[in-house]
Amino acid sequence: MLRTDHIVFPVWNAKASLAFYRNVLGLKLVNAISGPDWGGYPWLMIVLATADGREIVLVSLKGAKRPRKGKLARDVRHLAFSETSVAKLEGWRRKLAAAKVAFWEEKHGAQHSVYFEDPNGVVLEITAPPTRVPRRENAAALAAASRWIAAS
Repeated sequence: MLRTDHIVFPVWNAKASLAFYRNVLGLKLVNAISGPDWGGYPWLMIVLATADGREIVLVSLKGAKRPRKGKLARDVRHLAFSETSVAKLEGWRRKLAAAKVAFWEEKHGAQHSVYFEDPNGVVLEITAPPTRVPRRENAAALAAASRWIAAS
């Protein structure tokens, strides 16, 4: 079964992004690589490590224009982190408030989630307890998805 290795997304303010991911989220900067041409732009790749040994890679393309926000819900694309318990979310609420980062909360069954945006408008989520990912494919889920796709 595949496991998450790294997640890459563009940022439009490398300085603010580096400070946010290191100082607010507490991720460790493990590498920074740059080059002259990625799709026509000079680039900087900021590589940050998560506690479980995965990487989040922020890519800054010098001179690239930030795309307009679409009409989709703002959290339809987001990156989710997990905390070990719902009680630990209170520390994140305090940390985000101290950093003047606006956030909103949702409850999804047993999971509680705190959502917020990084300096680039990337929606992030901290959820607790961690998602328990089944090891086997779920036939009922496949049937439900197939019905939805067929009706579209």
